[in-house]
Amino acid sequence: MKRTSTRLADGREILYYDADDGAARAVPDTRPLDTSATSSEVRRDPLLGDAVVIASHRQGRTYHPPADACPLCPSTEERASEIPAPDYDVVVFENRFPSLAGDTGRCEVICFTPDHRTSFAELDEERAALVLSAWTDRTAELSAQAGVRQVYCFENRGAEIGVTLAHPHGQIYAFPFITPRTTRMLATVAAHRARTGGNLFDEVLAAERAEGTRVVLEGEHWTAFVPYAARWPYEVHLYPHRRTADLTTLDDATRAEFPRLYLELLRRFDRLFEVPGPTPYISAWHQAPVSGDGRADFALHLELFTVRRTADKLKYLAGTESGMEAYMNDVRPEDAAARLREVASR
Repeated sequence: MKRTSTRLADGREILYYDADDGAARAVPDTRPLDTSATSSEVRRDPLLGDAVVIASHRQGRTYHPPADACPLCPSTEERASEIPAPDYDVVVFENRFPSLAGDTGRCEVICFTPDHRTSFAELDEERAALVLSAWTDRTAELSAQAGVRQVYCFENRGAEIGVTLAHPHGQIYAFPFITPRTTRMLATVAAHRARTGGNLFDEVLAAERAEGTRVVLEGEHWTAFVPYAARWPYEVHLYPHRRTADLTTLDDATRAEFPRLYLELLRRFDRLFEVPGPTPYISAWHQAPVSGDGRADFALHLELFTVRRTADKLKYLAGTESGMEAYMNDVRPEDAAARLREVASR
């Protein structure tokens, strides 16, 4: 993998990741951009203790541009985009409208392919492996920055999720705090360790593999399963068999197997519903905090879920979920797993 780092016209960093060591990507950005101005702040909810980011400058961010004005496509002679190069493999750059910036962290955009019309599920294994390398590199570099407590790599896909740019891309957040969901996981895992001496992540994975009814697919180094208490109609967790804190500590064999299994999982999601177009989803890497007592017991894993519950119905987070965080799932997890096994690649 070759990494090329350069700057956009307003000073933001852009990094090209290429499978070809001979690729030349240091193309200047000639757009007349003003220096980015942000006004993010982190506030603490006094009752829940959760951190909340206030980022009012994001109201003016790009919203559903036409395909011929996509800011994530490569630049052409007729139109300059956020990516100055005329082509790329995988590219990462600082978000022009970040929720987190400066003392409050960092937000990056990662583009998986220059092809506007495709999706992650349609990538080949070599490109998916390059994305994994980029996620890993960004996790390592951002984790080393002062004030960063947790790195979060994720993809939102589909207008139903709230995506405003249709180009295949994800995001990478460097948080100045440990996120509320991770904080709750850490507390539960620590309590289990104190009570039993065991690791709860290890026990959950072992139980799912042994019981089997919710396992969707299994390799030599990874297992994908629908969790026992799934919150979403179709939700799958992908765990490496060897517990590790984050992407930087995956061993070579586990890293090598990931593209095949992950692509298969995404393709099964696209076959769940007999409707035109891809299935909307959120794909989220859960990584350990950069440091702290809970890091050794945390298990890196990926959570993938869709808001679609049938071909023509969406799962909305309404009164119980949004108001009280009490989830009501319309699909039995065992049935979801069976359906995901049924739609395996032929």
